[in-house]
Amino acid sequence: MVMVEPALVEPENQKQRTLLEALCSNNISLVGVFGPTGTGKSLLSLSCGIAQVSGGVFGRLVVSKPIVVYEHGSAGKSSISPQYYKEQVIDYMRDLASAFPDMHEKLTVLLEQGRVEIVDPYHLRGRSFDNSYILLDDAQNLEADAVVEAVTRLGRNSKLVIVGDPILQSSNPDNGAVLGRDVLREEEEAVVIDFGLKDIVRPGARRGVRLLFELRLRRRALNSDEEHIRNLLRVYAPDADIITVVSLVELKKKYNITQDHVPDAVVIVKKGHAARTIGVKGERIGRVEEETGLTLRVVELTLDLREYVRAVHPVAWLHSKIIDIDLEGTDVVAYVSKEHLGPAIGQKGVYARFMNDFFKTILGAGFLVREAIPHKKARRERRRTR
Repeated sequence: MVMVEPALVEPENQKQRTLLEALCSNNISLVGVFGPTGTGKSLLSLSCGIAQVSGGVFGRLVVSKPIVVYEHGSAGKSSISPQYYKEQVIDYMRDLASAFPDMHEKLTVLLEQGRVEIVDPYHLRGRSFDNSYILLDDAQNLEADAVVEAVTRLGRNSKLVIVGDPILQSSNPDNGAVLGRDVLREEEEAVVIDFGLKDIVRPGARRGVRLLFELRLRRRALNSDEEHIRNLLRVYAPDADIITVVSLVELKKKYNITQDHVPDAVVIVKKGHAARTIGVKGERIGRVEEETGLTLRVVELTLDLREYVRAVHPVAWLHSKIIDIDLEGTDVVAYVSKEHLGPAIGQKGVYARFMNDFFKTILGAGFLVREAIPHKKARRERRRTR
């Protein structure tokens, strides 16, 4: 892999180093980088673009991102003037660069030289970008057609970087980040890099991601059984903050899950509110179970995805055998040793499909199980692919 013009920002973890290798390689023309906010996706992508245009690798920096306007509790595109759009995108770039003097200075020079072009992602048709570093950010707020249109505009000696959060910052399962990621994975000279919850580095971002997750759960439309459980909990545990209730009754029937420890419903509550929901001796949750005839499990809201596996997976001890678990693109991926693949997946994949439907319900993400490759073996396999 041939490297050109290093970025103006030092990577903070291995995932960021992997991203920088792709962004600074002249063998890769398409880079897709996806994951939650606060992982450094946009910052590193912009910094590489500034460095490479300043160093003469590309003639210009093209930046495109949707401007989302929030009105009356909803978000969407808005008709704005080209000048206002340009000002908003320039402010976004300056904000990203503000903590890095060298990056900010080089960006200012490029703007003064007219080597930065701001392009509305919905006005790409008919354009062609040669000798350019193109950054398309916030792809989750775009329709898939707009992302594909950007790919078709890529010209000679150019690199296109598509950045987005396919899960937490969009409620649309077919948003531009989801389908754009799928498209890039099949392209030549393309690399897709997925950031997870454990890759968040920006101060305060973990709290923001947790709040996004909570908001998604609170907005869930409850069925009649879930609403009945929530209403009873409000009576018997009035001081508990119930975020949502997820019924598993139909899923258990669908996949013939009969293990006693798998609950009929999961109650997700605010951190610190499990005890209030359950009661000192379990009397609060017990009353709800008695009235509904259902078994309930209380889970405090967390970004530790292992806890949700612990709450509902048909193999009670599996959570303790998970080596790693995180978001990867549009899926929650759990890594286990080879000997634990069978218990994790279940016969004919039944357990994995059960968990897939559960995570689709609470997070809008699928669920996959993969074998954890030991470090030495992983290094050998990386050498073979080089």
